[in-house]
Amino acid sequence: MPTGRPARAGLHLYAPSRPGARGYGKIEGVSKVLEILTPEGLPPLNEKPGVSFIMPVLNEAEHIEQAITTILGQEYDGDKEVVLALGPSTDDTNAIIESMAARDPRIQTVDNPQAATPIGLNLAIAATRHPVIIRVDAHSGLRPDYTRQAIDTLRETKAANCGGLMLARGKTSFQKAVARAYMSPVGLGGPAYHSGDEAQEAESAYLGVYRREVFDHLGGFDEGIKRGQDWELNLRIRSAGGRIWFNPDMEVTYWPRGTWSKIAQQFWATGIWRAELIRRYGSQNSIRYFAPPLLVLGMSAAVIETLLQLSGSTKRWPKCLRRFTALIHVPSFGYIAGILATASAAKDCGRRERFWFGIVLPTMHLCWGAGFLRGLVTGAGTTKDGSR
Repeated sequence: MPTGRPARAGLHLYAPSRPGARGYGKIEGVSKVLEILTPEGLPPLNEKPGVSFIMPVLNEAEHIEQAITTILGQEYDGDKEVVLALGPSTDDTNAIIESMAARDPRIQTVDNPQAATPIGLNLAIAATRHPVIIRVDAHSGLRPDYTRQAIDTLRETKAANCGGLMLARGKTSFQKAVARAYMSPVGLGGPAYHSGDEAQEAESAYLGVYRREVFDHLGGFDEGIKRGQDWELNLRIRSAGGRIWFNPDMEVTYWPRGTWSKIAQQFWATGIWRAELIRRYGSQNSIRYFAPPLLVLGMSAAVIETLLQLSGSTKRWPKCLRRFTALIHVPSFGYIAGILATASAAKDCGRRERFWFGIVLPTMHLCWGAGFLRGLVTGAGTTKDGSR
């Protein structure tokens, strides 16, 4: 099986975290590279620059062949290579990749025994050779003109990184419901790459199409951040004067997890790591991240108040206090009513998909919010995404 090329000499990809230090994870030293990553400082791209696709892979037998096929099928005349960082998969993922690599020399692999996403990304980047590096995911499928659109976007906007619109899709009723939640403002909301928007500068980018200068001058993904490492890298880019650009014409199909337990695990881990980023970078995070944990706290308080009522404990409270604490149920009832209304109003779907949509929305919100609270108190530690 191909093992890829050795890391480029002198390429330092690890951006170290320093747990225990005050200001842990703060952006340092970016002023030294302000000139090179700014729109004015980046050198112009060739007409058809070579592109390197990078992908960390673990237990993706269901999706991996389709994902690689969409990469190799890109309608782009420049040189292309695919570097896959292989984790210790327990399914047929690595065998499928070995078969594809034997038929196409553009497919290279590197070993990622720790199975950590940022480590795999850095190992893959170190084995690439082209001036544009495109991150891809085993659950994603690129539109045929994605690469061409990305190169044009980098050239026209002089961005250091750009990304497009994530189009979540599903095959089963459950997966379709998850996809609907991903694309709904009531579901993930927030970034333009989920709900769509006009082309514009952005805080972060889905997947990402990077100029190599980003890694040459800022280092790689922070290997101490197991989830959200792309956001952290984009923060470093912006702190160094670089531009992040969102182009809605760069469309990527995304296939969500296919079971309720995997969705719950995914959002629990994501919430924990978002809290870790809040601990590290504070106000540089959007205020929208605090909505799910506030929901969890509110609903938890409503449950506690209900149990106290059922036990008769509230009978000893003053009447004015009982009336006041009873108001704690209003936000919870409002949230439940909103979920039911959103699910019942969902268009172009059957009853099973509508039912799952009503289950998936609170699953995302509550698991993410509960994970966030846990991470805010204890930090992320070694938390991994158990859904993979």
